Amino acid sequence: MVAKKSSARKIRLVVQIFIFALIALITLSKTLEETGIIIPFLSTASLHALCPFGGVVSLYQYITTGTLVQKVHESSLVLMYIVILLTLAFGGVFCGWVCPLGSIQEWIGKIGRKIFKRKYNNFVPAGIDKYLRYLRYGVLAWVIYATAVTGKLIFVDVDPYFALFNFWSSEVAVAALVILGLTLVGAIFVERPWCKYFCPYGAFLGLGNLIRVFKIRRNNSTCISCKACDRECPMNIKVSESKVVLNHQCITCLECTSELACPVDNTVNLSVKGVKM
Repeated sequence: MVAKKSSARKIRLVVQIFIFALIALITLSKTLEETGIIIPFLSTASLHALCPFGGVVSLYQYITTGTLVQKVHESSLVLMYIVILLTLAFGGVFCGWVCPLGSIQEWIGKIGRKIFKRKYNNFVPAGIDKYLRYLRYGVLAWVIYATAVTGKLIFVDVDPYFALFNFWSSEVAVAALVILGLTLVGAIFVERPWCKYFCPYGAFLGLGNLIRVFKIRRNNSTCISCKACDRECPMNIKVSESKVVLNHQCITCLECTSELACPVDNTVNLSVKGVKM
C-alpha cells in the first residue's frame, strides 16, 4: 500500500516537472536564438503556439472570419481539441498534471504547508470562498468578449503564465508581473490561488467535470468518515460529502483517492460506473 501511494504521486510529479522544464527550455531557446545560439528541435516552438487557451479565446474569430487572433498559432486549436477530449474523459487533468503555473503554485504551497500546518489553505472563510470561486468565470467571460471585440490577445497583458516564462523580457506587461508575484506569494497561504479564483482556462475546463466519463467516486459503504480526502484536496472540495465528485474545481490530482489519502482500499477511486482505472 505504501509503495502504491508513493508511485502514484511520483508519476504525477514527473509529468509536472517534465512539462515545466519543456516550457522553460522553449522560452529559453527563444532568448538564446536572439544571441545566435540555436537549440535543435526547440527553435521553431513558441509559448503562444503551445497554449491551448489561445485556441479558446480565438475560436469566435476563427468561426466568423476563418482567421486567428494575433499571436495565436494553429497548433493552439489542435491542443485545445486534445485538452477538451482529455477533460471530457478525466476532468481537470490538464490543470492538475500539465499546467506549469498550477505546478509552481503547488510546489510553493509545500512551503506554506510546512509553515502553517493545518491552517494552510484554510485562511479564506468558507462563506466567502464559495463565492470567490466563481470569479474566474467572470474573467473567462471578459477575456472571450474583449478578444472577440478587439481581435487581439489582450489577456497576455495580465497573464501570469506568460509572465512566469518571460519575466526577463520586455514583452511582459508590468500588470502581468504584478499578478504573477501576487499569485506566487498567495500560494504560500492558499493552495493554487490563481487556479481557484481567477484562471479563465481553469473555469472553461471545469465545466467538463460535470459530464466527464471517469469520475472521482466515493464508496459510502466502506467510507469511515475520517475526512482524510477533504484535508488532502488542494481545491478544498468536500469529497466526503459526495458519492460522485462533480465539482467544477476538481483538478483530478488523485490526492483524495485510496491510492493516496484515503486509508481504506477501493473507497475513493477514479472510475467509470464502478470500473476502477
